[in-house]
Amino acid sequence: MQFVPPGATLGVFGSGQLGRMFALAAIRMGYRINCYSPESGSPTGQVADKEFVGPYDDLDTVTAFAKSVQVATFEFENVASAAGETAAKFVPVHPSPYVLHTCQHRLREGVFLGENHFPVAESLIVGSLEDLKHAVITIGFPGVLKTAGFGYDGKGQVMIRAQADIAAAWEHLKTDEAIYERFIDFEKEISVVGSRSQDGQFSHFGVIENSHANHILDISFAPADVSSVLKQQAIDITQEIMIKLEVIGLLCVEMFVTKNGRILVNEIAPRPHNSGHLTIEACTTSQFEEQVRMICGLAHGSLDLVKPAAMANLLGDIWENGEPRWSELDQFPDVKLHLYGKKVARPGRKMGHLTTLAGTPKQAVARVKAAREALRS
Repeated sequence: MQFVPPGATLGVFGSGQLGRMFALAAIRMGYRINCYSPESGSPTGQVADKEFVGPYDDLDTVTAFAKSVQVATFEFENVASAAGETAAKFVPVHPSPYVLHTCQHRLREGVFLGENHFPVAESLIVGSLEDLKHAVITIGFPGVLKTAGFGYDGKGQVMIRAQADIAAAWEHLKTDEAIYERFIDFEKEISVVGSRSQDGQFSHFGVIENSHANHILDISFAPADVSSVLKQQAIDITQEIMIKLEVIGLLCVEMFVTKNGRILVNEIAPRPHNSGHLTIEACTTSQFEEQVRMICGLAHGSLDLVKPAAMANLLGDIWENGEPRWSELDQFPDVKLHLYGKKVARPGRKMGHLTTLAGTPKQAVARVKAAREALRS
């Protein structure tokens, strides 16, 4: 095991809100932070010691970044795999570039899940309009056409409900590498943020329940309202995926619970996750501190839920009529505000989140929803 002590400099590829919250956790623990960003003044760059700016395929700048840190990690998976591979020549990178390469591409991720017999929705690879027509005949309606790479928050996917949708859906994605997946009429969506140390020890934050609006995560709460049997299945699936991928660090598995009580894996994210933001207040050790611990060779923190909690995303839509009414949060002293330092608010853009703890998950959800609604101008 490689131990990276406080005082060392940690590197993070990516510079959004996940990197920012990782950096804040690391700074509190005594570490320094360098980040790699495609643009200057990023959310992570605002709090980092140094911000390296360049495209992810600028391997000279990647090399300089890698040489400036003692260990590197990722804050999101849409980073050119060559960047991770280049950095790994000079410094440990956790999770490994192989994990990044697998999870950033739906086809590679699907092959990994299928070969290892994890439960997933039926899907077929499509590379042309004719392939798509054949896939629709095989799988049926409704289905979801997804680009193979660089999709998140509903980007890069189109619902196909009838024959008339096929040609337009293919034209919309503008790709020759996609998958057509059976639409799952699920009962609910859940996620598990798992943690795995350098010596293979596994821990987790329990099962979190999620609801989406316009394909973007809207509300998360914990503990999830599912049976103990399903909770254990979700945790076991997460652990097994992390073992198979040999992950060091954090990994989130997003899953569907079907109406007949089955769990299907939807996506894998090899990093902290939006649904895990509530751990900052709800757990003794947040997902971001745990990420620091794992890549630095420290022991697992206590990931136990202190109290039921809920989180509500703050999207750019709340700024639609001007600055949110921040003073209204005076009515909600139990609600925590997190803003990400983004300069421009756009519809659908994640600008921050609210979190609260309560006696029950239902009470926590009602509280963060009320606080968010009060912010609207």
